[in-house]
Amino acid sequence: MGLSLKLKIVIGLVPATLLIIGIIVIVYIVCRRRARSELLPQRKSSGRKEEDEVETEDLYSFPGGEDFTIHDILDAPGEVVGKSSYGTLYKATMERVNSVVLLRFLRPTCTGRVKEIHPVIKMLGFVRHPNLVPLQAFYAGPRGEKLFVHPFLSHGNLAQFIRDGNGELHKWAVIYRISLGIVKGLDHLHYGLQLPIIHGNLKSKNILLDEIHQPYVSDFGLHLLLNSSAGQEVLDVSAVQGYKAPEVMKMKETSKESDIYSLGVVLLEIITGKEAVDGNESPSPDLYLPNSMRNAILEHRISDMFNPNLLVNRSNDQNPITEEHLLMFFQLAMACCSPSPALRPDIKQVLRKLEELGN
Repeated sequence: MGLSLKLKIVIGLVPATLLIIGIIVIVYIVCRRRARSELLPQRKSSGRKEEDEVETEDLYSFPGGEDFTIHDILDAPGEVVGKSSYGTLYKATMERVNSVVLLRFLRPTCTGRVKEIHPVIKMLGFVRHPNLVPLQAFYAGPRGEKLFVHPFLSHGNLAQFIRDGNGELHKWAVIYRISLGIVKGLDHLHYGLQLPIIHGNLKSKNILLDEIHQPYVSDFGLHLLLNSSAGQEVLDVSAVQGYKAPEVMKMKETSKESDIYSLGVVLLEIITGKEAVDGNESPSPDLYLPNSMRNAILEHRISDMFNPNLLVNRSNDQNPITEEHLLMFFQLAMACCSPSPALRPDIKQVLRKLEELGN
């Protein structure tokens, strides 16, 4: 091949080679820039995802819990005093502040994220009434754990009081104080706040007592913090225990009227000394207290309508009660348990009737 021909070939190849090299360099630069630009958004996105997956540890303080710290709550030695499908109750001692509290642990799988339930927490934290158990603090953990801090009441709950057959239950003054306090607490939830709160799970186990039998309604609004499956479990348990209003099929359907039904069952427990469901028998509609009381009325079994010791022990009661007043109390409780929500009295009407009985 001649020299001139070789030069022509080389000269012809140089632009093509340079063009190919140039294309390779441009592709490399573009790909690298694209990789960097894609990498940065991925890091930001990853950061947001981690923030969504990991909760921030925090403590929300409310009146009565301003001095509590996260260490006080987490380091407090405690003992289990109650369990449910959605959480556990602990009696705990905060040694630094010399305070005995009730810690309610809610399982992370049963509740929403803190940012979702924060408005409800804030609302519940500022509810104050002499017959309602206050929320003093709320702890949110990094793994979704949630702890509610309440004052501890050492005299148990109303269900225990009724079941143990305490002699104090035979005194009208005690019965009246407990009943009136429960109604006042529920009245405050329904009408004493800027936004009404439906209790959603009123029952004798959720009514705590102090040393003078003053009642404190607990667990109000708790269903607002639970997810749909956990809320439904609460409702199912309420149905088995005899407190669920017949029209309520889902927890989100609870209302002031369904609270009144549950209140009626509690009032019947107090006046009769019986439990909401006769646990000694196999499940049957007639064993639910409102139904068994309707049967007692039809069969003229007056003695089943209220604890007979209330009349027998009148001589030992500083504020004795007449049979007429007991029947009026019984009729009020039964009205609350009407199968029709429209026929149930409003909590204001219940309060007014009870106050008339006390005069």
